[in-house]
Formats: sequence, C-alpha cells, structure tokens
Amino acid sequence: MTLNICILETDVLRPELVEQYHGYGRMFERLFASQPIPAQFTVFNVMNGEYPPVDARYDAYLVTGSKADSFATDPWIETLKAFLLERYERGDKLLGICFGHQLLALLLGGKAERATQGWGVGTHEYSLARRAPWMTPEIETLTLLISHQDQVTSLPPDASVVASSEFCPFAAYQIGDQVLCFQGHPEFIHDYSRALLDIRQQHLGEPVYRQAIASLEHDHHGITVAEWMMRFVAQGARPAE
Repeated sequence: MTLNICILETDVLRPELVEQYHGYGRMFERLFASQPIPAQFTVFNVMNGEYPPVDARYDAYLVTGSKADSFATDPWIETLKAFLLERYERGDKLLGICFGHQLLALLLGGKAERATQGWGVGTHEYSLARRAPWMTPEIETLTLLISHQDQVTSLPPDASVVASSEFCPFAAYQIGDQVLCFQGHPEFIHDYSRALLDIRQQHLGEPVYRQAIASLEHDHHGITVAEWMMRFVAQGARPAE
C-alpha cells in the first residue's frame, strides 16, 4: 500500500534560498524519497491560503516548520488551527515539525512560547524516552538539525514524550497512534542549516553562531525520522477506498 500524505507548508523560503531549496514541501518530498515506505505527497501552502479539496482524504497531514510563531494570531494561523482541529476530531493522523510540533501542542491543550534557553541551532542530540514498534530502525540517541527560538513548554494532556534533552525537554511527543511531532528538522541538510546560520549570524551572536557551525560536523538522523513517521502513519492505515 502506498501512503497518501498531505504536506501543509507553513512558510515561504527566503528569496536567496528559493532557487536551490524551493520550499519545505519539496525538502520533505526529497527526504521521504530516501526512506523505504512507499508514499506519495501533495503540498499545499497554507500561508498562501492553499488547502486540500473538501472531499480529499489522506493517510496523514504533515505541518512543516515556519519563521512564524506558533502562538501568533495571524489569520492564516487561525485558519490552519481550525482545519487541524477538524482533522484531529475526525481521527486523521497528524505529523508536526518545529512550528507544526508547537502548533499541534497548543491546539491540543499544551503550551508553546519563546524559550528562555534562547536559540537552538546547529546539530542537537536527544535522549529517547520510549521505544515503539514504529521506531525502526532503532538508534541509541536521536540527533537532528535544529533552528528554533520557541519551544513546547507543556504537553497536551494525553501526550507522551518521545525524545528530550536538557535544552529541549519536549523535543518529540506522540498522542496515541494519531499524533507524532518533532521539534528538530529531519528535512534539513547541512548546507541549508549553514545557509540559515550565515543569514542569522549577527542576530544569533558570534558565540552561538560559532558553536552551531562547529556542530554541523556531526551527522543527523533525518532519514531515520522520516522512516519513523511513515511507519507511524502506516500502522493501522486503511486501504484507500
């Protein structure tokens, strides 16, 4: 069975990055093509008001990262929240990355806000708090590329921590077999992270920038997380009618 995934793109890349990287939707399509679970993807840029047709059904909806704050009240964010709540109440599977991770936490009863820890950038390592059948292949610790100054600071009532660190205690969580979210960016590659760091160098400050650049020497588990997400969606998925 080929999974049918809806990618809800919540940003437009900076002009200097568009030619090479196109957008987060394309970056996710490229990432998922490297993992073994058969899947097809349709991208809608919700920031620009694009949404699936009313009668469309997908095996899961993935909410991407964004420069926007998940706790902001922009009209497009409020529209997205209403759409996602309807999907959740319908029983659809939801995946969230960075902004999406925070937005779904907020929507489902948790809290997200500007982190007192400051910017998280570069490569970051997390401890795994649980093992589940969909977490194949198995790894001892999780490493992902990150770029965020907001964090989930309180989980939704029914959520369970999947991965954590001292810097980011709620780095990944799940709600039953319906919601799976990661603060890190599995779709990022080192060159894209480096480009973002260079753009934000002055804003980050030299010590944070230098430490983040040095951390890019380490590999990350983006493709592993991509497979985890598709296995999470595939468990219990119904064949298309």
